[in-house]
Amino acid sequence: MTSKRDYYEILGVAKSASADEIKKAYRKLALEFHPDRNKNKDAEARFKEISEAYAVLSDSEKRSAYDQYGHAGFDQRYSQEDIFRNANFEEFADVLRNFGFGGGFGRGGNDPFSSMFFDFGGQGRSRKRREVGENLQTEIQITLEEVAKGTTREIEVSHNNACDRCKGSRAEPGTNSTTCDKCKGSGMVYVNRRLGPMIVRSAAACNSCYGEGRSIKQFCSRCNGRGTIEKHEKLEVTIPAGVEDGMNLRVRGMGRYGKDGSGDLYVYINVKPHAQLKRDGEDVYFETKINFIDAILGTKIDVPTISGSGKAELKIPAGTQPETVFRMKGEGLPNIERGRNSERGDELVKINVVIPKNLSRKQRELLEEFKKEDGKLFGVF
Repeated sequence: MTSKRDYYEILGVAKSASADEIKKAYRKLALEFHPDRNKNKDAEARFKEISEAYAVLSDSEKRSAYDQYGHAGFDQRYSQEDIFRNANFEEFADVLRNFGFGGGFGRGGNDPFSSMFFDFGGQGRSRKRREVGENLQTEIQITLEEVAKGTTREIEVSHNNACDRCKGSRAEPGTNSTTCDKCKGSGMVYVNRRLGPMIVRSAAACNSCYGEGRSIKQFCSRCNGRGTIEKHEKLEVTIPAGVEDGMNLRVRGMGRYGKDGSGDLYVYINVKPHAQLKRDGEDVYFETKINFIDAILGTKIDVPTISGSGKAELKIPAGTQPETVFRMKGEGLPNIERGRNSERGDELVKINVVIPKNLSRKQRELLEEFKKEDGKLFGVF
């Protein structure tokens, strides 16, 4: 699978760029790579690439998610339609048309903005809005140990599917339908809006025939004209090693039914807090206490881990100082992008030395004797 370029790199702006800087960069590149103006064979692909980058970086919520998770995590949260949903290209469409681009690619006549789920009209085209089903979301809780190795979960999904009797048409098989009076069979209704000196014509699905262009005489007896039936099924979800709390895994096509494609199912990952370990990226942290005698003489302790038997022996050398941190190489978590067999992070163990507050007479005498023998060493404490 080809990896995507960084959105900031595509627009040629810094990660700290303001909204105005991002808008200015997009306007310049859109004029440069619009295929009606740029006849290079890769112009169309570049135009779509910079438009996708703008759709993400011009939206504060999407930009925040992209900055936090990068392409790997962002693409799990947002489908291609999600990326362009609510993106505002209208002012750019007007700018392009003012430069004489006519809204088309010049090689097939498709409006580049319409191809990205927006229709500015004004060119006499009749284009129906794509009817894609809604996305669904569910939640799965896993342990830190399962994060380390990856796991699977069986979940039950309730969604709808095309009615097996009418195949989603909503009409009783064998019955006729008539042309919709409101949209005259086009399935679309149009509204003109003025934006400054320009008239923008926008289209929407006809609310009388639901964009079908026909009126149904007799509705399907099984689905009562809904076109869909509820479906319950069990699904096994694979959770990759290294997944982070709050991530969404996308299962394509398991959302609600739509004539132009079903939505997706987003599985929200909730990582249960570990009783002893804390996570920081690919590393895990453990904090424990030892008495000052063991710190002076050295010892061995068992520490919890997220791999193998769940514990490992750590050697504490003689003379260990308070708040010393030991690094256990490879006892952390894998990187989700590189997979479960990638080099893992480390486990960092912080040692707190406990100093007794109350001593018996015998203990005090022994320590006083020790102090006489080597006051410098004891002076550390």
